[in-house]
Amino acid sequence: MLNKRISFVALVLLVEIVLPGVTPQVRAQAKPAPYPYMAPLNQYLIPAKASEIELARSAAPASISSGAEVLVLERDGYATAVKGSNGFVCLVERSWAKTTDDPEFWNPKVSAPHCLNAPAAKTYLPVLLMKTKLVLAGKSKMEIARALKTAMDTKELPAVAPDAMCYMMSKQQYLSDNDMHWHPHMMWFVPGDAAQSWGANLAGVPAIAANVPEDRVTIFMLVVGHWSDGTPVTP
Repeated sequence: MLNKRISFVALVLLVEIVLPGVTPQVRAQAKPAPYPYMAPLNQYLIPAKASEIELARSAAPASISSGAEVLVLERDGYATAVKGSNGFVCLVERSWAKTTDDPEFWNPKVSAPHCLNAPAAKTYLPVLLMKTKLVLAGKSKMEIARALKTAMDTKELPAVAPDAMCYMMSKQQYLSDNDMHWHPHMMWFVPGDAAQSWGANLAGVPAIAANVPEDRVTIFMLVVGHWSDGTPVTP
């Protein structure tokens, strides 16, 4: 059952991310966009800083997250709440970490704890931080997409470094309305369209991959069998 579920989610991810020009039209014919506009900012904020720190750290086992830098979202962007010592950075991503054509780009319920290693923090995290600044400045999805493209074309945003990866093992994660908690997993970020290099998405292969043209990366995912607190995943 788990393998079937993972395969289904992989297909959903590929349809939503790899075919961005097609799926919005299909969804538009089916039903109106569930989140057409940004909600009031307060709906995206976590009032208690300590709660957001705890949630961010839940992305990875304590052996990693206890020594990580922790970012929290404030009204003008992400800010360091805890200084780290091991090169990892933990934070709770909001819905605008998704691609701008995603129907849940403005979903205020999304909270996705990530704990990124040093290469990802240096070269992948800047994309999220720029998107966050643009969102909080009131930019539209089209303006955000254009700004990202320009920043990548001009090298203002760096290419993803080798070995960039992150942990997403929080039991409290809310990734989307359809797959709220999904599964604990690890992700690797590779420049360009690189799914074939891992043989990902093939029958019997545990690696799931989704090409994300807007971010110019392929994201590889491996599901693990327990949450960051060590408790096993139940069917």
